[in-house]
Amino acid sequence: MGAFPAGQRPSPTMSEHLNPRGPIGVFDSGVGGLTVVRALMERLPFESIHYFGDTARVPYGIKSVQTISHYTTQIAEFLLEKRVKLLIIACNTMAAVAAQLVRDLSPTPVLDVIEAGALSALAASKTRRIGVIGTPTTINSNAYARAIHAIEPEARLTSQACPLFVPLVEEGWLDHAVTRLTAQEYLKPVLAEQVDSLVLGCTHYPLLKPLLQEVAGPGVALVDSADAMAEQTAALLQKLNLSNPDRLPPEYHFWVTDVPLRFQTIGERFLGRSLSNVHVVQW
Repeated sequence: MGAFPAGQRPSPTMSEHLNPRGPIGVFDSGVGGLTVVRALMERLPFESIHYFGDTARVPYGIKSVQTISHYTTQIAEFLLEKRVKLLIIACNTMAAVAAQLVRDLSPTPVLDVIEAGALSALAASKTRRIGVIGTPTTINSNAYARAIHAIEPEARLTSQACPLFVPLVEEGWLDHAVTRLTAQEYLKPVLAEQVDSLVLGCTHYPLLKPLLQEVAGPGVALVDSADAMAEQTAALLQKLNLSNPDRLPPEYHFWVTDVPLRFQTIGERFLGRSLSNVHVVQW
């Protein structure tokens, strides 16, 4: 499978109306997608980015499919109005439920973290025994199972919903005794299946990587789709001749629906740098 998502093979004319100097649009239910933005900033230092975090309506992982679909398409349309040249669904829950809806409405290419994570999980696994952890909605959707089995039908998946991880990460309890005990409980049934790779199926989870690696042990490779997404994005931009030709400092804009100060505080932890140009969108 190449740089293009399943179900969206761009026609030769798809990129003709797109501006290579235009920004990349990235969106998530809250702050978690900033782990993807961070990987993009490092891999593509001249690309401008518009990020949308739906901080007023987070978390998405416990909402209905209809609600998630409505919110996702609303945000995608907002970013398309910003003339983005590429859309990235950085939220696993959104991607699991509404990726095809976004592809159907978008005149620009669309990438999502689930396909990137599936490809990385298979690359990291020798035994084809793969674990997936994520929000209840992501796990219940079976999106990772479908994406992995589409590439490797013989792969054996074990999935586990971990609803407590998101609030623990946002609280900053990245190496707390409570978080460690929670991780041990969640991972017990997954590790019992002798998986050799574990997909971090939520953009918050990479911040727990050191703790999760300790709990999982050295024989389990942790799969963070943020880096894979950055590589997939670079390949797609190059293939469509949409890489920014200018070697100038890029512009970063961050759009949120509520509490920009909290977003800024937590966001800087996720991004690993100071965060400016935060705008509030009121719907």
